[in-house]
Amino acid sequence: MRLSLTPPGRALAAGLVLLLVGCVPSQRRASWAIYPLQRSQPHDGLAVVSQPDGYGVHLWLATDTSQVGVCRPRWLADPARLFNGNGTAPFSSGLATRAEFFAVVARKDVQRTLRRELEALCRARAPKAEWRWSAPPRSPAEVKHPTFPLVEEPDLLPPPSEVRQREEALLQGAPATSP
Repeated sequence: MRLSLTPPGRALAAGLVLLLVGCVPSQRRASWAIYPLQRSQPHDGLAVVSQPDGYGVHLWLATDTSQVGVCRPRWLADPARLFNGNGTAPFSSGLATRAEFFAVVARKDVQRTLRRELEALCRARAPKAEWRWSAPPRSPAEVKHPTFPLVEEPDLLPPPSEVRQREEALLQGAPATSP
């Protein structure tokens, strides 16, 4: 036996099927809540609930003031893992994946919030610098690793045993020797 539905009946049946299929418990969906989550000062962290059960990423926000008079975002593509993101006491621990970072920063709502928080962070850290937005990296090839000046031997501390010998010599009245 074949069941035939009229066009309004088909639309109603399709609507019921979509309603039943679309009924996913809230704990099984990401809420995509986005809010500041401070690390050590205001505007230096952003929580994004990107997974079910309140899990997500805690983006650590940093600024780059290496160019005189300019403040821009310094992108740290290794976010912390966010726990209890939909709860009353969210926290982060460990690392989330870079793939999660790229997925999260690809969203326009996250980028808007990042831009606002990073501009506020720049205003706090370098109030006289010009704010310049630079988009977050969207792939591993775009991640820039910061370079630091080389550490030279004169910058290193002497061995502790040598420091102790110098201290003892000074206590015994011997003239100070230069390192």
